Formats: sequence, structure tokens, C-alpha cells
Amino acid sequence: MKIRKAGEKDWQGIYRFLSEIVTKGETYAINRDAGEEELKHLWLKKPEACFVAMLDGRLAGSYYLKKNQQGGGSHVCNAGYIVDPEFRGRGLARKMCAHSIETALEMGFEAMQYNFVVSTNEGAIHLWKSMGFQIVGTLPGAFRHPEQGPVEALIMYRFL
Repeated sequence: MKIRKAGEKDWQGIYRFLSEIVTKGETYAINRDAGEEELKHLWLKKPEACFVAMLDGRLAGSYYLKKNQQGGGSHVCNAGYIVDPEFRGRGLARKMCAHSIETALEMGFEAMQYNFVVSTNEGAIHLWKSMGFQIVGTLPGAFRHPEQGPVEALIMYRFL
């Protein structure tokens, strides 16, 4: 697997599975009917950096890094990750998380925070914990899961 900076030419590959993930509405607090331009702004344009994971010559995953807050909180970054459903179970999310931690350090960040990890996303929670993240807050009923109704959202944090 190779991870590299994403460019405009990668957008259609990212959008293909990002739109599917967002439409399902199970893991990201993004409007399920968000259009392509909105998703492109959120994933590719707004963050300080966006990366793609290539596997067997195909775009298999992506992640972004951005400041979590401005001013006094700008030393903490936020990241978001997606893996093409076709490539799940191959360790891509773990490799992208490790890459994002290294990259965040290179960019001068001192900590990483996930603001809104949906509690039903058990695989991600297990992975983030194994990568050194701790649950530092729980938001009861903060996410409306399309099948399970209101579920908790977690705030996860780690120093880099």
C-alpha cells in the first residue's frame, strides 16, 4: 500500500465511496443528501491536507487532516478516514491512522482529536483505542443513526 497526497485527479475516486458512506448515514455527521461540491469542500478543499491510500494501483482509502480549532486550540488536529468497502479488512485504516499521526507531527500538531465518533462504529473505536486514543467525552443521543435511532457520539483524543 502506498499513501500519498491527494490531488484534484483523485476526487472522483474518493467521491465514489465517500458519497456511499455519507448516504448510508451510519458514521459521519454529514447530511446524507450532501451534494458532490459540498463533499468535495469538506473532504478535499477545507482541510490542511488530504491523502489517498493506493492498493494494487487502485484508490482504496483517504483521510484528511485539519486544525481542530483556531487560536489557542490550533495545536490540536482533527482527522477523518474512509475506506472503500471493497478494501475493508486489509488494515488500511490502521495504516492511514499511523500515517496521519506521523504527518500531523511533521505539520507541527501536538495532539489529535476525533470530535464525533459514532458509538455504533465499534471497529473504528477499537482501532483508535489500539492506536493510543482515549475516550475523553461521551455525548448521549448526539447522533441519529438511521436504524438504531439516537446513539452516543464519543470524543477521542491522544497526544502525538
